[in-house]
Amino acid sequence: MTDVAAKDSLTVRDNRTGQSYDIAISDNTIAAKDLGQIRLTDDEPGLATYDPGFVNTASCRSAVTYIDGDKGILEYRGYPIEQLADKSNFLEVAYLLIHGALPSKEQYDTWVHEITYHTFVHENVKGFMHGFRYDAHPMGMLMASVGALSTFYPDARNISDADNRHMQIVRMIAKMPTLGAWSFRHAQGKPFVYPDNDLGYTANFLSMLFKMSEQKFEADPRLVKALDVLFILHADHEQNCSTNAVRSVGSSQVDPYSAVAAGVGALYGPLHGGANEAVLRMLKRIGSKENIPAFIEGVKNGNERLMGFGHRVYKNFDPRATIIKKACDDVFEVTGVNPLLEIAKELEKIALEDEYFVKRKLYPNVDFYSGLIYEAFQFPPEMFTVLFAIGRTPGWLAQWSELVQDKDQKIARPKQIYTGDRELTFTASSERWS
Repeated sequence: MTDVAAKDSLTVRDNRTGQSYDIAISDNTIAAKDLGQIRLTDDEPGLATYDPGFVNTASCRSAVTYIDGDKGILEYRGYPIEQLADKSNFLEVAYLLIHGALPSKEQYDTWVHEITYHTFVHENVKGFMHGFRYDAHPMGMLMASVGALSTFYPDARNISDADNRHMQIVRMIAKMPTLGAWSFRHAQGKPFVYPDNDLGYTANFLSMLFKMSEQKFEADPRLVKALDVLFILHADHEQNCSTNAVRSVGSSQVDPYSAVAAGVGALYGPLHGGANEAVLRMLKRIGSKENIPAFIEGVKNGNERLMGFGHRVYKNFDPRATIIKKACDDVFEVTGVNPLLEIAKELEKIALEDEYFVKRKLYPNVDFYSGLIYEAFQFPPEMFTVLFAIGRTPGWLAQWSELVQDKDQKIARPKQIYTGDRELTFTASSERWS
């Protein structure tokens, strides 16, 4: 029996030995290492937990993002996402995530100036990106080019220096739209457009995406605002797959470009960043409102998948979905209404009223409407995840910065349950092949 106060502890009885153990509870968790004391004999490994996908395992302590899935709450550094999307802008939210507090006027102006004047990339990056096949996926180009930045800034390896970390964070937030826009232009066979430092962050991104022969590209302010809101909504989301990848790779004390490239790679996967593209495919397959009842029946019978509904974390509603639905209205004022919107709204209405979906807590998430907005901007589906990555970059970097300053963190090295053969006898090839 270990000496732990009964009030804040968990008593575990090992029925194999009859021995009991008191394990301390802190922040509604127990330390996995404390389970290691539970063993059959002193020369055998201690008890471990088996948790594929980290469904119920905390890998870190973090002060960046708070989520209450049952209540539909999402907060960045304590500020509700609804307030940030309504009253702030992406660069201010990025500052909040990185620094942990809202900036003063002087701090904000300095921050914007730093990022604005680091949007250009080395000309060799341009040559590197031209080396991809004409039909290369923009996300693959982004992943490779972010990783390549580590070779342009070898000082980035000095992660223990706070000023150096700040410099790399500024560079990465500044250059991600440039890399993303150039990936888009490459796929279209169009010349790359250099950043315009007279424009704001999101307006500059749109200029690099869509500018042609005009002297200056000026996007509609409503489109700029809508995309800025989408960046805010995607800026961080606690310990998701790509953030876990950034932290896991970053735990080796590699430079932040390599760590973030790992996050881009994780986001590339269809189970993480590609959900809004799947929603569009679903809506196009439904085709019209008249076909929705048959589609709903197909979902209930297991013949169809309802994409863009439900979430692993949120159990009642996704707070980002309401905000993004409003952004849809603003965008369609400029671009005209996407005919798929009527199908989406009717599908949402039926699903929210149908007991089958209500009982299973299936409701629209952030991906349900974001694809419609991106398509209204005339982005091809393969660009959707690139946009996600640009918005998520401040969150990745905030989590990385927190990681490298956390004295409790160790290099990521999870346990495994070995299921293969043991103690086989090797037979030489001359005997096996004769």
